[in-house]
Amino acid sequence: MRSHLKARTRLVLTGTAVIAAIGLLAGCTGGGAEEDSVVDQGTSSEENAESGDTVVIGFSGPAADHGWLGAINSGAQAAADSFDDVELRVAEGTNDPIAQIAAVETFVNEGVDAIVLLPTDGAALTEAAIAAMEAGIPVINVDREFSSPFAARATILGDNYGMGVSAGTYVCEQLGDNPDAIVAEIAGIDSLPLTQDRSDGFADALEDCGLEVSARVAADFTVAGGEAAASQLLSANPQIDALWNHDDDQGIGVLAAIDAAGRDEFFMMGGAGSRSAMEAIQADDSVLKATVIYPSTQAADGVALARLIAQAKTMGDLITPSIPNRIVLDAPVVTKDNVDQFIDLSFE
Repeated sequence: MRSHLKARTRLVLTGTAVIAAIGLLAGCTGGGAEEDSVVDQGTSSEENAESGDTVVIGFSGPAADHGWLGAINSGAQAAADSFDDVELRVAEGTNDPIAQIAAVETFVNEGVDAIVLLPTDGAALTEAAIAAMEAGIPVINVDREFSSPFAARATILGDNYGMGVSAGTYVCEQLGDNPDAIVAEIAGIDSLPLTQDRSDGFADALEDCGLEVSARVAADFTVAGGEAAASQLLSANPQIDALWNHDDDQGIGVLAAIDAAGRDEFFMMGGAGSRSAMEAIQADDSVLKATVIYPSTQAADGVALARLIAQAKTMGDLITPSIPNRIVLDAPVVTKDNVDQFIDLSFE
């Protein structure tokens, strides 16, 4: 309990420092001889790029049983390789929280400088992350959140609700003048909060232009599951105007079912941003016309932030001399008009 109180005190002191810095900035821009002065911005982008003391970062994530998770792991390694002052120690990917807790404990015992952690279960890994933080090792939480604010120095998230909003907004742009349009949805695993968030965002965005989801089924983020769910949806709905599939990996199966049914009266959009989806959008020879990004760069961003935090650097382009506690990444829509900007960030 005492360590938690200390953590709270640190948070309060940090907030006080920020308020003082803002006050300093206001005072320096109020006119007079100091008008051109500006608050100390910490380290600049150029200073951040310079090699510093070697930082040892422990990385742990789930088993790469999905294309997106594979890209998460490879992205973390690629980010580490891009810095000559980072040593990345990678634990074996696992879907077992107990094994992942053991990996975090090993990192703590080894005295790493920072830990980047995509937990297989955020709640289950929370106490292990708190223990690392109390040992003085900053934890960067990726994608699946811990259940305590004391478990991470920084959190990097994709925007699941924002994915739904982006998908719904695109559908509205295409069909907003047709209030009777049939909009269908193939979700991921319905019991997961991320699926619920995506569906909520989709419904909210559609409501804004007078549309709603007319037909919905759930799959399981696999090719086979996507094909089975799409077959069920197509059989039950002889007319569809738009279809949003939450996940591009399961989208391979969805497209197979669509081809088998000989259906092409609607347009489809995907989710996450796989290479196969972007290539199909680029080719523009199927019903798949767009996808919504769920960044597979989150762990790579985590490694970059861990390096800055461990070297006591800041985000050079921000006025506040610090590293944000929480970063939510964008969920842009990719179409044939902008696919060239995103395809290099896609995952296999």
